[in-house]
Amino acid sequence: MALAFPGTEEKPHFEKPSFRYRDRIFATYHTRDGRAMLRLTPVEQSVYVSYNSAVFYPVPGAWGTKGYTMVDISKVRKDIFKEALTAAYNGVAAKPKKKE
Repeated sequence: MALAFPGTEEKPHFEKPSFRYRDRIFATYHTRDGRAMLRLTPVEQSVYVSYNSAVFYPVPGAWGTKGYTMVDISKVRKDIFKEALTAAYNGVAAKPKKKE
C-alpha cells in the first residue's frame, strides 16, 4: 500500500522495511509482530488514538510525543489504515527537501 504513493521507495531501516519519500521515512513495517509505525503529527496521532487505542498508540518514549504512532495491522480496518498512511505520507511529502 505504501509503495502506491508517488516517489516512494522501500529501503531497510535496521531490520525493518521502511517506506520513504525523498529519503524521509513516513512508515516502517515491523514484520515480526505485525505492526506498522507511522510518522504522524501529534494532532493526527491524538485523533487515531482516540479512535481506538488498542489499534493506534504512541511509540514509547520521546518519539511518541512527536507523533510517531504504532498501528496493530491485525486489528485495523484497511480503510482506516490507508487514511492514516496517507496522512503520514502527506506530512513528509509536503516538506521541501533539505539542501545538501
